[in-house]
Amino acid sequence: MAPTSAQPLLLSPAELSYLHTSLSLTPPIRPDGRHSSQFRPLIGESDILPGTNGSARVCFADGTEAIVGVKAEVEKSRPFYRDTGSVDLSASNEDDGDDDGVGDGTGRDKEEGERGLNEWVEFSVEIPGFRDDDSMPVFLAAMLSEALLADGEFTRQLWINRRFHWKLYLDILLLSQPLSYPLPLLSLTTHLALLSTRLPKLKSELDEDPLFDDDWDASVFLYPRVAQARTNTRPPVTLLVMAVKDNIIFDPSKEELSVADVVLAVSVGERAQSEGDMEIDGIAKRDLKLLAVRTIDPPSRLTHPGVPNKSNTATGGSAAPSTEQASSERETMEEEGVWQPPRGGAKRKIIAAMIQKVLERGGVAEEVLDGLDGVELG
Repeated sequence: MAPTSAQPLLLSPAELSYLHTSLSLTPPIRPDGRHSSQFRPLIGESDILPGTNGSARVCFADGTEAIVGVKAEVEKSRPFYRDTGSVDLSASNEDDGDDDGVGDGTGRDKEEGERGLNEWVEFSVEIPGFRDDDSMPVFLAAMLSEALLADGEFTRQLWINRRFHWKLYLDILLLSQPLSYPLPLLSLTTHLALLSTRLPKLKSELDEDPLFDDDWDASVFLYPRVAQARTNTRPPVTLLVMAVKDNIIFDPSKEELSVADVVLAVSVGERAQSEGDMEIDGIAKRDLKLLAVRTIDPPSRLTHPGVPNKSNTATGGSAAPSTEQASSERETMEEEGVWQPPRGGAKRKIIAAMIQKVLERGGVAEEVLDGLDGVELG
């Protein structure tokens, strides 16, 4: 279970009870006035860092801001790296003679399913006030890496030939203090940076030493955009979703996380679509897929419980005669208006409903991806 923050929000039990009650209403009343599936306004731009293959900057309305830079280098593949598919290398060597299993020279080896390695992508996350080996940056880097490499399609794009590949370095920097959980912000910024990433055009053929075109205008996008159709996949995005009783709330603020019953980080991607897929109003519909789900340890579990009037000696109540009895009463108490931190695990029904809400057609995930597609790439 991933951590939420090293600096919990200090709210009194009365404030926590009021906030929890407001978010439990139908519809929920959020502190900033948003409805349950509304994302915070954001500003995004790409190609802001010189000397990188791709970069992006995203700023949320609350002032949190992040920058991501992508750097690509050519790296020699390990000698024992071979396609692990259905191709029999021993038989290929016998048939091809002295060509050392390179293939028939037609490039079919690449088309038949070359495989990339996860080590070809390296993430680095820096957050103000945190060490590089703190739990927060380590988990954020792991979650972003897991979503990007989940389906194995991304590393295939880094394959040059059987001897060389691209090595990508993604440097993620949170410029401001983490006023809210920064995972969605870093994920959206990484998405834009990868969309803007361009690689030099390859001029060499087959397994020759890679030779590239010096003209940067001839470079190709790592994720090329095709007008009116999505024939290529897109980088994944990770959304933060929380539940208070039966209410599902997207993009929660730090105050809302302090009373959450369940918090999930849901990573979704987009399947590649062919030209013949169904289109709505001239635009191909999105086909979303679930890539990863992580539970986030809500800070509400670390808050202090409220004390009902009947157990409060300051209001004329009577305190429990022993510490064990007082603890037992707090565990079983369900009094309206008295804050009780959530205990136990999350219900499967709630988790399934949260995931379904993310993947539903016309939902929040599609809205976020549509908004990111509107950012102009350099």
